[in-house]
Amino acid sequence: MLWSLIKILFFVVLVAGLTYGAGLLMETGPGIRVAIGDMEFTFGPLQAVILALLLVLCVWVLLKVAGFLVALLRFVNGDETAISRYFNRSRERRGFQALADGMTALAAGEGRLAMSNAAKAERFLRRPELTNLLTAYAAEMTGDKRKATTVYKKLVSDERTRFIGVRGLMKQKLDEGDTDTALKLAEKAFALKPRHEETQDTLLQLQAGHEDWKGARQTLNAKLRHGNLPRDVHRRRDAVLALQEARDAQADGETARAQEAAIEANRLSPDLVPAAIMAARSYVEQDKPRFAAKVLKKTWETQPHPELAAAFAEIAPDETPEERVRRFGELTSARSDHPETRMLKAELYLAAEDFPAARKALGDLVETAPSQRALTLMAAIERGMGAEEAVVRGWLARAVNAPRGAQWTCDSCGTAHATWAAVCPSCKAFDTMSWKEPPEGELAQPGSAGMLPLIVGTLPAAEEGGDAGAGEAEKAAAN
Repeated sequence: MLWSLIKILFFVVLVAGLTYGAGLLMETGPGIRVAIGDMEFTFGPLQAVILALLLVLCVWVLLKVAGFLVALLRFVNGDETAISRYFNRSRERRGFQALADGMTALAAGEGRLAMSNAAKAERFLRRPELTNLLTAYAAEMTGDKRKATTVYKKLVSDERTRFIGVRGLMKQKLDEGDTDTALKLAEKAFALKPRHEETQDTLLQLQAGHEDWKGARQTLNAKLRHGNLPRDVHRRRDAVLALQEARDAQADGETARAQEAAIEANRLSPDLVPAAIMAARSYVEQDKPRFAAKVLKKTWETQPHPELAAAFAEIAPDETPEERVRRFGELTSARSDHPETRMLKAELYLAAEDFPAARKALGDLVETAPSQRALTLMAAIERGMGAEEAVVRGWLARAVNAPRGAQWTCDSCGTAHATWAAVCPSCKAFDTMSWKEPPEGELAQPGSAGMLPLIVGTLPAAEEGGDAGAGEAEKAAAN
């Protein structure tokens, strides 16, 4: 620091001296006369300028020699790298300038210029841990995947840059669609830096896509432990993973483990409809109908859903329609104004052949929130009340073009699905299924007519081509 300050001060003095000398030179006519003792020298203007330049050159050489002597003195005193640092200082300055220019070019989207500067920086600095990353990103920007892969592998071989190399290779495999290799690389990157949030998210997504629910739960717990996930979101996603474990255990015939996992999933997230249904069925299998009813009612209060009603019906499968109407009162008393509750009550009364009560339960739903299901129910009610065939067909014709209502819809890609899944089959996003009406429904809503006996007579098939749509709706009502 002191040496740099001395050089700066000397440079300022030198510039001031040159300025003063130039002024004197302009004032002198024939030239400059210098007397040293008994010796006298006379220089013309041109000779004076040359002499000044030679003086500057001598001073520069003197400074270089002085710097080398200082480095030599440090080397003698035990600094083994003092001399090498002296000779490499200029190279480092040019190398770091090339590195800075390369990063600027990379940020500006100039991949080839960034690649050129990266090569220049490597030539001067000879520090691959700094230049290889710039080279890899520049190669990716220019589309040279092979070069990028080679550089990332070099980064993996260096302990200081191993994580960067593994992460770069992982992203390349994801772009190529090789999720098996990407999963292994994500696991390696997670082992190197378990706190890295992006790596956690990538690993969780890949584990869910490969149905490694146990590993995904461990990753999810790591996100919570390192503060990268709110506790409420963690509970919800942990419930989703526990539910998937329960489904796998059930498929493998491990009934006890499936029941335990399903109940845990419901405990973690009572508003998760599939978890509540599986937990209720587990309680039914254990001959605990009251627990099953309690689980379903709690979830219904949060999110009325036709599959919840189906599970509630399974608690007492042998009851009569009238007994079912009375027992379902526990369920329909909550969220009584919700469209799902009103349609469920209408279905129950239809099964009991109490058509006026069904009409009252449905209310003005066919006008305020018309859907295929609501309009089909209205057609069944009109038929049960003895309305003319034209009236029934009118409601069925409206049902054909009506919205399909709420469906399991992915929040990420907007695709509607007939059943809930932890991972969207379309975009592979994890835990994005919501029960809502999609922007443009593509799948028919799962029919609830199979849940309860709603058949109120057989509708005749359409005879004319123009009644084809109504005929399809009639089949929907009858099935």
